[in-house]
Amino acid sequence: MTFKYKNVYVKDTSTVTGPYEKDGPLEKYFDKCYKDLYFGTDSWEKAEQKLVEDSMKIILRKTKLEKDDIDLVIGGDLLNQITATTYGIKDVGKSYLGVYNACATSIEEIIIASSLIDSKRLKKVICTTSSHNMSSEKQFRNPTEYGAPKPNTATFTATGAASILLTDEKTDIKVESSTIGKIMDYDQTDVNNMGAVMAPAAAYTINKHLTDMNRQPDYYDLILTGDLGIYGRNILIEYLKEEYKLDIMDNYNDCGVMLYDLNKQEEVKAGGSGPVCSALVNYGFVMNKLKNKEIKKVLLVATGALFSPTSVFQGQHILSIAHAVSLEVE
Repeated sequence: MTFKYKNVYVKDTSTVTGPYEKDGPLEKYFDKCYKDLYFGTDSWEKAEQKLVEDSMKIILRKTKLEKDDIDLVIGGDLLNQITATTYGIKDVGKSYLGVYNACATSIEEIIIASSLIDSKRLKKVICTTSSHNMSSEKQFRNPTEYGAPKPNTATFTATGAASILLTDEKTDIKVESSTIGKIMDYDQTDVNNMGAVMAPAAAYTINKHLTDMNRQPDYYDLILTGDLGIYGRNILIEYLKEEYKLDIMDNYNDCGVMLYDLNKQEEVKAGGSGPVCSALVNYGFVMNKLKNKEIKKVLLVATGALFSPTSVFQGQHILSIAHAVSLEVE
C-alpha cells in the first residue's frame, strides 16, 4: 500500500545517544551524547525515559515551538507496553498515540503523521522513538549479567532517542510518499540473526514501493534499510536480485552498518539494531545531507522483527515487517 503526499514537510529533528553511538563515525550529526548508560538515573528503563525527555526538549528548542503548538505526539519503543515513550513524553501534555512495529516504528510513525497532516486534520506532529542497549538486551535475550557469548550474526541494540517534527508548513524537505509493508514469515527462529529475519520484508517493501511509484532504484540518491547489519545487508542485495531482478548496489546502505565502526567496535558484532538505530542515522546523518542538498532523494526503509521472548520460547517463527518513506528536497 503506497501513498503520495502533497503538503507534508520536515521542520527539524533531534537526536540523543549513549556512549557507543558517540564513539561511532556519526557523532558530529547528533545533538547530544552521554558518556555512560545511566544518564543520571538508577535503572536502564529510567535511563531510556530520560533519552526521550531530552529528545523532546531538543526538538522543541530547535524548532522554536512551545508544547501548545504541537497537535499530536506519536511514539514507540521496545520496552513492555512502550513505557519508555509513555513516561518520557508525559510532561509534554499533548494528545498521544503509542505505536509498535519493533525496529520499524520510526517510519510507521512518519506514515501515520503524514496521513493526518496531508488530510488537513493536523498541522504539527512530533514522532519520537527510542531504545536502550541494556534494557532491550535484558528483555529480549539473555540477562546481560550472564555475559553469554554471541555469534557474529548478532546485532547490537542502539542506545538513544530521536524525534522528527512534521508540519504542513513548506520547508526544503518534503515527505513525498510512503509504502506500508506486510508481515513476512520466512521460518526464522534465531534471535541472534535478525538480518536474516528482516531482509525478505525489506526486499518486499522496496520492490512494492518502486513498482507502485513506477521507479527504478537509481531514482534515489540513497536507499537505506534500518538495521539488517552486515549479514542481512548482503542477504537483501542478493534476494532483491534473485526474487525481483533489482540491483541496488550503487546507492544502498544499512543504518545498522553505518552507526558504528565495525572494524574497531567489536562488541557491536554485525552492526546496530533497535528502533532508534535507523532514526539516529536518518534524523542525524541523512537530514544533514538533505539540508545541505548533498542528496536530494532518499528512501528510508525501517525494518522490524515482530516477536517477544514468549513467542520464541514457544517455538514460533520470528515475523518481520518493513515500511518505507521517501524524502525529497524541493
